[in-house]
Amino acid sequence: MQDIHNILKQYWGFQNFRPLQENIIQSVLNGNDTLALLPTGGGKSICFQVPALANDGICIVISPLIALMKDQVESLVNKGIKAVSITSNMQRREIDIALDNCVHGNIKFLYLSPERLETDIVKVRLLKMKINLIAIDEAHCISQWGYDFRPSYLKIENLRELLPNVPVLALTATATEDVIKDIQKKLRFKKELVFRKSYERKNLSYIVLNEEDKLARLVKIATNLKGSGIVYVRNRKKTHEVAGYLASNKIAADFYHAGLTPTMRDQKQSNWMQNKTRIIVCTNAFGMGIDKSDVDFVVHIDLPNTLEAYFQEAGRAGRNEQKAFSILLYNNNDKIELQRNVELSFPSIEEIKQTYQALANYYQLATGSGLGVTFNFDIAQFCDTYNLQAFTVFNCLKFIEREGYISTTEAIFQPSKIKFELNRDDLYKFQIASPTFDTFIKLLLRSYSALFDNFVKINEFDLAKKINSSRDETIKKINYLHQHKVLTYIPQNEAAQITFERERIDSKDIFISNENYKLLKQRALTRMEAVINYAESANQCRSRILLSYFGENNVDRCNQCDVCLEENKKTLHNDEFEKISTQIKELLAVHALSITNLVNALTEGNEDKRIRTIQWLIDNDQLKYNDETLLVLKA
Repeated sequence: MQDIHNILKQYWGFQNFRPLQENIIQSVLNGNDTLALLPTGGGKSICFQVPALANDGICIVISPLIALMKDQVESLVNKGIKAVSITSNMQRREIDIALDNCVHGNIKFLYLSPERLETDIVKVRLLKMKINLIAIDEAHCISQWGYDFRPSYLKIENLRELLPNVPVLALTATATEDVIKDIQKKLRFKKELVFRKSYERKNLSYIVLNEEDKLARLVKIATNLKGSGIVYVRNRKKTHEVAGYLASNKIAADFYHAGLTPTMRDQKQSNWMQNKTRIIVCTNAFGMGIDKSDVDFVVHIDLPNTLEAYFQEAGRAGRNEQKAFSILLYNNNDKIELQRNVELSFPSIEEIKQTYQALANYYQLATGSGLGVTFNFDIAQFCDTYNLQAFTVFNCLKFIEREGYISTTEAIFQPSKIKFELNRDDLYKFQIASPTFDTFIKLLLRSYSALFDNFVKINEFDLAKKINSSRDETIKKINYLHQHKVLTYIPQNEAAQITFERERIDSKDIFISNENYKLLKQRALTRMEAVINYAESANQCRSRILLSYFGENNVDRCNQCDVCLEENKKTLHNDEFEKISTQIKELLAVHALSITNLVNALTEGNEDKRIRTIQWLIDNDQLKYNDETLLVLKA
């Protein structure tokens, strides 16, 4: 076993671990099933990456987000660590090669989406691997008590039967007490073991502003707070509108959402990361896996659906431990809109069944067919075909997925990939026999490495430039080689996908548990009420409300949220009293002062608090007036 501190320094350049990281790593190395609760930016990935590198064998990492898997794999590879990911977007041949490399190669990390765990091709290969750890990211997704329950996560517990002696590390940034218990139960922990870092963020000031003209207030915020910022809005249209409004007020802002082309998303994100763009206006598609420490403020223009989501998004401010602000702009219309959205997110059971029927018709699936088949899915086209509302369809699909009939993937850009199927000798013979393709094949071999071993990402635009051709002509050349089995070509894919996890059945036979339906709706309403309570509370410390929601009840007032600041204006707290009284005694130790001059000479507290402190000191025989009606210390 390698020393974990040497690993940390070698690959990450850090001398020391952050709080709790070393405890979690040692727990895993001791073979314990472990649940790690670390807030956003708390360094969760190091908690499984370091122990996996310390031991022989491979670490299986399960994550619900393809984009996050992609980012983490690229980050590891850039550090010289061998890692691969397998998602439901990949073709069988591509999966086959990646799994073979995990069995026979020296791959250290295999990232899987939870849907992959039930496939025979994965289960058989897992048994052939030397697995040292199972890491489950976003572990709250396994709990129906959680805000982001994903049915596919329930399949993870089957790994415990398949790999009974491999320790499990579950990680999440947000979990209530019910979810914490449920995670350990669902993952069959041998014994309960939780490492929990306080969710308290002492450098982050939570502010709620009741505003009718939110855009005008946003301009004031962006003008007064000079640093980098994120503005979250509910939909794509608003990202354009708000960014445009900021730009019209000479504030460097841009918009971001999942509907942009991959190139545009990358460019916008890069500009913001490099501070070329000061403020990014986005939907919740932005932020996951973004590691920018110098975000000075996060503004929510719309009410978030849950406090869990709000806490994660707000927590992207101030990761450098410097003073930062999380600001929610709120008015009564927001409350009405949130209530409406929650209601709409629970379509009737009849609507759910009708959507399933439409889905089967859309793909022309006969009863009893479709098991394991994956289709690209364009929700706009689907809704147009059957005259349905997109929001209703989206929520119907979530219920159909929750009951295990289908699984869905996020719409995420998958670059084109190729792999040579001929060995080097046979490829050379092909080049001799097909001289028109010789130059192009040499270009592929020069431009990309490991083409004989793995599927490698390619860029058709780059290749076209190198041969002074068009992208379409370049794709024709690659397709020719694909058709003649020289190589396998997987074109880029940006579509969301739906996989039928069961044979297609008649819609009247679909079982949607009425009990589960009611329970999920009640939990959604409870979470909604928690958000509204947070926004409307005028007498509870914002930080205390958030921490209490996550089970931390014995915490002090933050003294920096809008509620605390308002309360501080009215109330003289002990720490303020001590500071003011100390300064009074220091001033009067030098010479006597009139009450007016003393109040003006003080720098602590406002005028009212200074006068109240002076009066208390007089009443308690610590100060007195001398013959000249000047204040002096009482001996």
